[in-house]
Amino acid sequence: MLSCGIVGLPMTGKTTVYNLLTKNEAETSAFFTGKTSTNIGIAHIPDKRLEYLSSIFEPKNTVYAELQVVDVAGLVKGSSSGAGVGNSFIEDIRQTDALIHVIRAFSDSDIPHSDNSINPMRDVETIDMELLFADLEFVEKRIERISKGKKITNEQKSELLVLKKLAAELEEGKPYYQIELNKDEVELMQNYTFLTDKPMILVVNVDEEQLLEDSYPGKKELESFAKERNMPLVVLSAKIEVEISALDKDDQIEFMQDLNILESGVFTLARTVYGLLNLISFFTVGKDECRAWTITNGLNAAQAAGKIHSDLERGFIRAETVAYQDFVDCGSIAFAKEKGLWRLEGRNYIVNDGDIISVRFNV
Repeated sequence: MLSCGIVGLPMTGKTTVYNLLTKNEAETSAFFTGKTSTNIGIAHIPDKRLEYLSSIFEPKNTVYAELQVVDVAGLVKGSSSGAGVGNSFIEDIRQTDALIHVIRAFSDSDIPHSDNSINPMRDVETIDMELLFADLEFVEKRIERISKGKKITNEQKSELLVLKKLAAELEEGKPYYQIELNKDEVELMQNYTFLTDKPMILVVNVDEEQLLEDSYPGKKELESFAKERNMPLVVLSAKIEVEISALDKDDQIEFMQDLNILESGVFTLARTVYGLLNLISFFTVGKDECRAWTITNGLNAAQAAGKIHSDLERGFIRAETVAYQDFVDCGSIAFAKEKGLWRLEGRNYIVNDGDIISVRFNV
């Protein structure tokens, strides 16, 4: 299962965002060092297509696509040197596939900011620097470990040269993704993961007034920063999202209409993570279960079948499939077959987002 890590300063609302994504109730704290553990949960990716399919087939179970979410303790300036809770939790997100950086734009005297003022761009730079320092520490430890070995292999000697190059660049404040490496150097580093090489989403946590006015401190600067680095930027109010989540579906719709909110910010965030990781969904349907399956965009039908069960890929014969919109237009599989839209595809067929698939196999 793919995963994303949530980072940010303390009191930004990042654990609230984690709770909203995962439907968990992890403790949130107004203390800079209040959190002493990492939260790990599962987010279900909202999908109106799956809701529609479930309304048609009325299955016993509806299963949404899933994504693991890892929420670490809030970092502060100097975490890499032991400030606050230090960066002892940072390794918990090193193996994640993407990062969500929650940035505070709201003001609240009851929730003090760790730097005593609201400045989103400053906070982004603080976290970026702490991630960079964590990568530098990681590289330096690896250099030390190899150097202390009794017998250093030729491959390790080559690795040391690359690690020392990385250390020098990181010390200059250059994140991993900006460091120029040739093909051989990249290959030597392929077993390592770097925080400053991970795709990132910026999430700006605003208050109700800022959300309604589409304005918050440093908005233009932050938007320009995100655009330059090709980072998705999502604006939401965690406080409002908590209120929305406590309502039943009908009341949610009315509440959001009153605030002119077209879609829950948490839904937008979940889908943005999905897109950032180049993921798509295909569906299996029936009276027992309607399910969204997560695959990387570009997989063929046999590989997609393997996500359901390895036997389906091993014994793959054909995929019966119809595009989601074609199914909606027809209203049933029977009518889709009648119109010739329910197709038989071979193993090399590239699965499209939203395909409804039934696998023929024999093992």
